Amino acid sequence: MNAANPELELAGEFLASTDCNIFLTGKAGTGKTTFLKNLRTRSPKRMVVTAPTGVAAINAGGVTLHSFFQLPFSPFVPGSDFSQGNHRRFRKEKINIMKSLDLLVIDEISMVRSDMLDAVDSVLRQYRRSNLPFGGVQLLMIGDLHQLAPVVRGNEWRLLSQYYDSPYFFSSNSLKKTEFHTIELQHIYRQSDQKFIDLLNKVRDNNLDENSLQELNRRYLPDTSSLEKKGYITLCTHNRNADDINSARLNSLITPSCRFEAEIVGDFPEQTYPTSALLELKEGAQVMFVRNDSSSEKLYFNGKIGKILHIRGEEIIVRCPGDTEPITVAPETWENIEYRLDEENGEIKENKIGAFEQYPLKLAWAITIHKSQGLTFNHAIVDAQAAFTHGQVYVALSRCRTLEGLVLSSPLSRSIIKSDPAIARFTRESRENSPDLKLLEHAAIRYQQRLLLECFDFGKLGYLLGRFTGIVMGNSSIIQLAGITDIQKLQQECITEICTVGENFGRQLQGLFRENILPTGDQVIIERINKASDYFGEKLKSLLLTPMDRLSIDTDNRELGKRLRKLHKQVKEEGSVKMAAVTACSDGFSPAVYLRALSAAELDFHKNKEKKKTPVYTEKDITHPELFQTIRQWRMDRAKKDNIAPFQILHQKTMVQIIMHLPETRTALLKIRGIGKVLAERYGEEILAMVLAYRKKHGIESPTLPEPGDPEKPNEPEKEKPVKKTTIDLTLDLFNKDLTVRQIAEKRELVPSTIHRHLAKCIEWGKIRIEQLMPTEKIETITEAMEKIENPLLSEIKQALGEEYSYEEIRYVQAHLQRREE
Repeated sequence: MNAANPELELAGEFLASTDCNIFLTGKAGTGKTTFLKNLRTRSPKRMVVTAPTGVAAINAGGVTLHSFFQLPFSPFVPGSDFSQGNHRRFRKEKINIMKSLDLLVIDEISMVRSDMLDAVDSVLRQYRRSNLPFGGVQLLMIGDLHQLAPVVRGNEWRLLSQYYDSPYFFSSNSLKKTEFHTIELQHIYRQSDQKFIDLLNKVRDNNLDENSLQELNRRYLPDTSSLEKKGYITLCTHNRNADDINSARLNSLITPSCRFEAEIVGDFPEQTYPTSALLELKEGAQVMFVRNDSSSEKLYFNGKIGKILHIRGEEIIVRCPGDTEPITVAPETWENIEYRLDEENGEIKENKIGAFEQYPLKLAWAITIHKSQGLTFNHAIVDAQAAFTHGQVYVALSRCRTLEGLVLSSPLSRSIIKSDPAIARFTRESRENSPDLKLLEHAAIRYQQRLLLECFDFGKLGYLLGRFTGIVMGNSSIIQLAGITDIQKLQQECITEICTVGENFGRQLQGLFRENILPTGDQVIIERINKASDYFGEKLKSLLLTPMDRLSIDTDNRELGKRLRKLHKQVKEEGSVKMAAVTACSDGFSPAVYLRALSAAELDFHKNKEKKKTPVYTEKDITHPELFQTIRQWRMDRAKKDNIAPFQILHQKTMVQIIMHLPETRTALLKIRGIGKVLAERYGEEILAMVLAYRKKHGIESPTLPEPGDPEKPNEPEKEKPVKKTTIDLTLDLFNKDLTVRQIAEKRELVPSTIHRHLAKCIEWGKIRIEQLMPTEKIETITEAMEKIENPLLSEIKQALGEEYSYEEIRYVQAHLQRREE
């Protein structure tokens, strides 16, 4: 256990070794964000990271909860089913991701309503086909309930209060059914002054005594104008206050205004922009960095305050209090991701679907308390007199590193420090039942035991097979099965030798399980499951999977055929998944290996099913009408002779496939959909004789198979969607009209440096040639200089080349070389 931060270590162990749901909480600045960052790179579990808002999702490097699960913004009433709505049409890949998911991370959980968590549970149970809460997916919820709360309107709460104790996530009905532990981080990294930490804790818990309130109000300063030039940022309760302050302060500067437009590529919704898409700045403006420095120099961090000294072309130079050197700021790129499933290895991958490139700055004379969550400031003015929800005052005060760096523009009173009894009760109960190493050990043991019992439980397989057999036997007069002679015998053998034996083996395992020993460390259990793996693997293959692969179903009753084929598929899929489960235990047992085997089996089953699909033709596709009439007449005559219905001789769909494929051997006939061994033995010779006679008459050596048509979906020309031009496209259009960089900048109301960056991108993407912008001699000189310096910075290349070469020309050559490499 890590002595420096035992709670973080404990949280990591719970996530790695158990299936317990974890709420990771702690005061502001305790390292919750850092824990998530490390978890993404180190955890073996397949995870998806979500957050309740777009900005929070971008900051966490994930996606919004609503977009991933396609949730409505309206309240979710427990027990309702919104799966048929238009908002719930998941792509197959999204469904496969949910089936493969081990861990769902929800950041900023304090803002997630209880009904939304139940809606997530509903989706996961449906698509994972599991009745376990959240479909058996483990949850990691990160946040601080003493910070920002979920938004619940009055009319919404009137509806939801009939089902929930509170709007907070911990009141979720689904979560209450799980093993759910709260781990509260104790070590504070943001503040080191114990006096200030104690004051913040009292605000957080709404436990301010008179002395503490007086201590905080000593930071009240009636006139804050003297702080305007000292790098203070004002934290406001409402957007309009922050916007008014920033606009007024920017307009008061007499320096020229420069506008920088973001480069937006692909899908990046406006509500998730990390800063303004059109950034208006001036020399002398107070700005805040809105992300951490991605370079190796780490010169700035998210929330760092500074003042713009100079704007030189495309470089913005910012000086921050306490720094010895100013920072030359370059554009940064934020990525919008979606999750994709790598079907080769079953891993969940992050796929970039959009990018937002802009200077990582925003005006920072003021910011809302809501947008300050997660940031750290050395100096801040807190305007909290209009606080309207619980947690706002605490969030604002806790943004500061020190009490000395905090200024109040209005005195604090107890009335604006709002608290919620539901949170106080939940926090008190959580602290009284906080998990420890002993609980972790027992949870890990129970987790492994549950997985092993699940592995050798064949109840679902028996149920599906029973339903399939029951429908076949109940409709035997209108159903024809090929490939299996006695479905009842197959079912009985599977029940006796797989399901019943599995049930008995489960009881044996429960008798062997020990309360204080992990199954993976118990040699007796390992030996038993190794032997069981061999036994069940052989039985599943011989008694179920091989016969079911040979089985084909034929009936003229469309609805009945649809039901049976669906059940047939479900039996095969469940059999394949159970086969993968028991096979995963052949050389011991590992929870990670076992879970991967299950999800890989499901994916492989559907992938193989798609690969095995053969063309299915309809009457509209028939290219040999003469043969069709011959076989059709033969079928009618034969049915009359045998006193049975024509479809019992040969189904019309099967007849069409014969006419299209023109089989000339018994082997070729058996490959046709709907032809089984029984049908081939009974009528094969007569069918082949008719086909061979037709082929001989028309000189057909091998049939030409057309693409099958779709009678229900006629081919229609796709309507072209209008393509929205990006900001770079607009610049390129003007460049192609022979406008200069300065003319383009004036026409688009942007600074020339932004246009230069657009043109560099056009070079990189091959839309223009570098020779259209600069002479060959300069291109060669800059290229030589870049080759002499290992991993050169822009400023190093500029210094080596001298004043004759501009930053813009260097960027053009960089883009040109990048294009050449690609």
